[in-house]
Order: sequence, then C-alpha cells, then structure tokens
Amino acid sequence: MSTLHHDISHNPENIPFFESVNMNFDKAAALLEYPKGLLDQIRACNSVYYMQFPVRIQGEVQVIQAWRSEHSQHKLPCKGGIRFSDMVNQDEVMALSALMTYKCAVVNVPFGGGKGGIKINPKNYSVEDLERITRRYTVELIHKNFIGPAVDVPAPDYGSGAREMAWIADTYTAFNGREIDAIACVTGKPIPQGGVRGRTEATGRGLFFGVRETVNDVELMKQIGLEPGLQNKRIIVQGFGNVGYHSALFLAEHGCIITGIIEWDGAVVNPNGLDIPALKKHYDATGSIKGFEGASFIEDGNSVLEYECDILAPCALEAQINLGNAGRIKAKIIAEGANGPVTAAAEPILLQKGILIIPDMFLNAGGVVVSYFEWLKNLSHVRFGRMDKRFDERGNHNLVSMVEKLTGHSLSAEERSMLTRGADEEDLVNSGLEDTMISSYHEIMNIWRTKKNVHDMRVAAFISAIDKIAVSYYQLGIFP
Repeated sequence: MSTLHHDISHNPENIPFFESVNMNFDKAAALLEYPKGLLDQIRACNSVYYMQFPVRIQGEVQVIQAWRSEHSQHKLPCKGGIRFSDMVNQDEVMALSALMTYKCAVVNVPFGGGKGGIKINPKNYSVEDLERITRRYTVELIHKNFIGPAVDVPAPDYGSGAREMAWIADTYTAFNGREIDAIACVTGKPIPQGGVRGRTEATGRGLFFGVRETVNDVELMKQIGLEPGLQNKRIIVQGFGNVGYHSALFLAEHGCIITGIIEWDGAVVNPNGLDIPALKKHYDATGSIKGFEGASFIEDGNSVLEYECDILAPCALEAQINLGNAGRIKAKIIAEGANGPVTAAAEPILLQKGILIIPDMFLNAGGVVVSYFEWLKNLSHVRFGRMDKRFDERGNHNLVSMVEKLTGHSLSAEERSMLTRGADEEDLVNSGLEDTMISSYHEIMNIWRTKKNVHDMRVAAFISAIDKIAVSYYQLGIFP
C-alpha cells in the first residue's frame, strides 16, 4: 500500500466521499429507465457495523474504533479490503464498499461490495499489538456474522497486508473449526496459508492491462491526440506502495517512461525516466524515495501532479485531484489506480479540457479479480494447474517431437523447454486477469460508443455495473 496520508484539505469542495460516489452513480442512472425503487436499492448502503472494543496495548487498555460496511448483498459473499488508518471513518468505508459493488459488477466478479476500516495508524503499534487488534476485530465480525466464505470476505487494503489476512483466517478457523471452507473467509493471504500466486501484483498488473488496452484503442487515441501504443508514453505515478510500484514497473517494462514518482514526503522526477527497480531498492532500504541518486527531489510532491505527461496515474488515496488543482492538470490521460482519486466536482473541469479518465471501478479491479480466483481456489481445495500442467507438458512435448521429425530440424533444450512447459498457477491467474480486463474494457467502450448521451468512460462503466446489478435483483424476484 502507498504511504501517502489522507487529508481532508485535499478535498477543498468538501463533498463527502460517499456522496461523491453517488453523484457519479446518479449521472449514469439518469440515462437508464429502471424503476426509481430499484435504483434507490442499488445506490443504498445495506449494512454498516460500527464497533468499539478494548485491547490491551503495552499494559494499558485502548478502545479501538472500527467498521465493516456491506453495501450490497445482490451477490454473496460481499467482498472488500480492510483499511488500517487513523483517518478512516464511516463515510469513507461506505463509499469504498459502494465502489466495490460497482467494481465487481464491471469486471463480472460475482460478489457484492464490502469494506472495512480500523481507526489506527499501524506505524504506532508493535507487531504483537497489531495482531491483538486484528484478531479482536475478527472476533467482532464473527459475532455479528460480518465475515465468512459465503457472507463477507475481507482482503488487504491501505495499511494492511498478507500478514493481517493470515491472522484473520487463523482466528476465523479457530471459531469455525468444522467448516471445511473456513480458509476462504479472507483473501490476500500468504501462499502457505491458502493464498494465490499473483495476488500481490494483481492491482498494478490489472492497471497495466487496462492502460495497455486503452492506448491501443486507435480511435480513442486519435480523439485525445496521442499516438497508439505504450512505447515512450511519459507517465507520472502518485504513490509507491504496492499498486503504484507494480503499475510503474509493468508499464516501464513495456516501453513507458516513468518521469515522476510522488510520495507523502515529496517526489522524484527524471525527464529521461526513472529506474523503477533501483528506486524500489532505495525505498525498501531507507523507507523513503528521498535521496534517490537517479532523480531530482521535489519537496512539494503534489505539485508534480501538475507536470506535463501523457498519463497521470494516481495510485494513493481518494480526492487527490480536486477543485484546487484540476485546472492545472496537463496529462492527456488520468489512470485511476486508487479509489476515488478524482473528486466529482473536479471531473467536469478535466473532461472539458479533453482529458480521458480511465475510472477506478474498472482500472484498479485487478485485486478483486485475483481475490476471486483465490476464493475459488480455497473452495475447490486444489491449486490451479495441479491437475493439468504435466498433462499439457506431455502433449506439447509430443507435438514438438512430431514437428521436429517432420521438418528434420531439432530445437535447442531452451527452445524445447519454452514450447513444452505447462501453465502453472501464476500463469493461469495472470491470464485470467488479462482476459477479464480486456473483455471489461470492451464492454465499457461499447456502451460509451453506442448509448445516447454517454460522454465519458466513468458514466459508461457505471451503466455497465447498474445493468448487471439490476438483472440480479430482477432474478431474485424483488422487483417486478
């Protein structure tokens, strides 16, 4: 996760996050002909559990505030991360759970939206303290039936990771020892505890696939004045946590020039391109991007959002592009790696300037897509590729041998290995993610290009989500 800090001053229009999400929902709903009651149900946050619980920290009892929001149960289980932040609040959790509902629908993942938050700064606690807090939070969720493989499945988010998910899974299993699918109560776990290979990189890889598909759209690139393709696209990334780092890494590996990285304590810029692996090594060693020798350091990191580039990828927290800076954004494309980085009030300014916004509910869905794969793996109790990898390798080996015999040309050991290898779990996960992002992109673009009065990609994505959720409610027989 990025270490960028949330600050309400980043949102000068001061629109609550959940209201901002609903404003975008309303733009799309106005173009549809569903009954008002159905739209109201889709829009509403179904359940929010606010809790306070005592935890003994370093000999003293602290009362911890926390939430779990289930925005929609039109599909079960609900799905969404748990945020560890001293700035988290109920409005934020509700907004993020709503975005998860729409995100899952956009990428055809059969989950409702959920989100959790624990109001602490994890940097202020020891590992032992964090474990006690996480396990106690899990117990609260168990007691109120807000967690379970068929009910609500959390995942990592800002401030949490695989370690915390392992604690949650262990706690849930201790309370539900006879439940054979108990390990599927949470995703984002370490591999030995039931995680899936490829999950750590999933959100950044999904962003890469989404950006690649967008810039390869010749018609769309012509409209905004960019040459098609990733090659030499100049990119600025805000946030150098899990999402920002992997987004920058994959984009750089495929020909993009990362000219700036923004973090909470400043930014590093190099017009010739940053060495992302070297910057990551420096960041891991020092805890900061400051002092990296391969770039200039900019004290006012957020000012770099306004630098010229082809693609600006905000991969930190919400409301980073707002009324205060929208008029000075010079990017051709904003690729939303974070949830809600562009405020609803700022978006019309950006669109009027001809900036293409690739919406968060599509672009950062890689995490939930691969979480879905992890959940399926846990329910099936078998690793992806285990049953067919060797069979495929033997078939490929026989095919290569036949071609060699017919052509009289023998392959080298390296060539033979490359052509005959069967897909392992990570290959299959990445392939599934790529297919999901490509097909979802074209669903969104088909709506944008064919439906009357749809003028931007976010509205098209919301229409895609609302249509699919509405079908679920009709199938349930709740609405005639």
